[in-house]
Amino acid sequence: MAQHDKYISPFSTRYASDEMQYIFSDDNKFRTWRRLWIALAKAEQKQGLAITDEQIAELEAHKDDINYEDAIAREKLVRHDVMSHVYAYGLQCPKAKGIIHLGATSCYVGDNTDVIIMREGLQLVRKKVIGVLANLAKFADEYKDMPCLAYTHCQPAQLTTVGKRATLWMNELYMDLGELDHQISQLALRGVKGTTGTQASFVELFNGDSAKIKAVEADVCAQMGFTKVVPVCGQTYSRKVDYNVLSAVAGIGQSAMKMATDIRLLANFKEMEEPFEKNQIGSSAMPYKRNPMRCERICALSRYLMVDVLNPAITAGTQWFERTLDDSANKRIAMAEGFLAADAILNILLNVSDGLVVYPKVVRARVMAELPFMASENIMMKAVKKGGDRQELHERLREHAVAAAAVVKQEGKPNDMIARVEADPAFGLTREEIEAELSPEAFTGRSAEQVTEFLRDVIQPVLDANEEDLGQHVELNV
Repeated sequence: MAQHDKYISPFSTRYASDEMQYIFSDDNKFRTWRRLWIALAKAEQKQGLAITDEQIAELEAHKDDINYEDAIAREKLVRHDVMSHVYAYGLQCPKAKGIIHLGATSCYVGDNTDVIIMREGLQLVRKKVIGVLANLAKFADEYKDMPCLAYTHCQPAQLTTVGKRATLWMNELYMDLGELDHQISQLALRGVKGTTGTQASFVELFNGDSAKIKAVEADVCAQMGFTKVVPVCGQTYSRKVDYNVLSAVAGIGQSAMKMATDIRLLANFKEMEEPFEKNQIGSSAMPYKRNPMRCERICALSRYLMVDVLNPAITAGTQWFERTLDDSANKRIAMAEGFLAADAILNILLNVSDGLVVYPKVVRARVMAELPFMASENIMMKAVKKGGDRQELHERLREHAVAAAAVVKQEGKPNDMIARVEADPAFGLTREEIEAELSPEAFTGRSAEQVTEFLRDVIQPVLDANEEDLGQHVELNV
């Protein structure tokens, strides 16, 4: 039954996927703790500590059936989450309880688990970014030749193409993908470092044998699927790691917000829309409305995600000496919700990018309304070839452009610049000669070629290398 009398995070009920929610769930965390305790026991046994195969088998047998009730009851008594779970695991493993967590500090399970979970989260985020890139690649390829207005200062500038604009969105997501890959490659376990990072407890266990201590750490690292541990640490790994990871994740918020904002503006221009469901209601009061609510939600969640990066930044800067505990409460909220927000943004972005709607006639009409201004130089050059004076013609074009703009803005009438030029004997051009310079395709430069080159040289290799994550082979027409 749904619970209505307590706060529940919208990330759980509305936004984040079940997959991302599981990554940051208690079950995934505590199962990972047990995997780390098993890895430590195995590694210590290999280096000669008195740990039996029977004890390890007992730990293995109960690695997933966590007795939460026992752990919760114990934590109420001792006020320590790690020792409560050590105790609960020991109840299930009476033969092994004496060697659970041997030589370790709380951060052995806490920090190593955080790193493992961050890697799982990054891998899921990465998978979804690639999915969005695949959707946008198909869109860019389809619309690479369609001229549309380009804007600077949100004012019509020259022309681009619908597909070329999509590559701008894609390029930023491609940059985000590079940052995600960098963070995944840089992640290192905290390892087996002891209470303040000195490994003093393991020096005691192994009678000062540094080779065995390093072997234990390397063994645990390998068992957990990592290739490296941090070179040095205090009680915790540097909290700059959290900042770096969340910064990479939050970069997706920047890219998604820019794309969603563009789509919102284009929806206002009636050039493009996000998918709109058959029975979707746009407004409670205005039945005709088709609000870009998905893109609005992307922008809202992106703001949250971008601001969230301040949390690990401040945490990293306020850690005293080897560690203070003021990181913990903030960290458990900020890191989880940062990933959940990114996941939610990408879920919506996958939907939007898979169903973008373009209205070609509106796009063309808006181009043609502005094109006479943009074609001024071409018209001037044609008149010069017929004997006109370049400087004089430039000034007359400027005057005609100002007058035509006034007609559009002040009188609400169509752009009449072509008629003005046709009627001006200084140009000596017929309407047909002028309109010959008004082909939008002639004003898009290398847009279509740039799309083809970008998809072929940058995006296609990414899609080819990640077919398993995409669940399909995407072959672009490039």
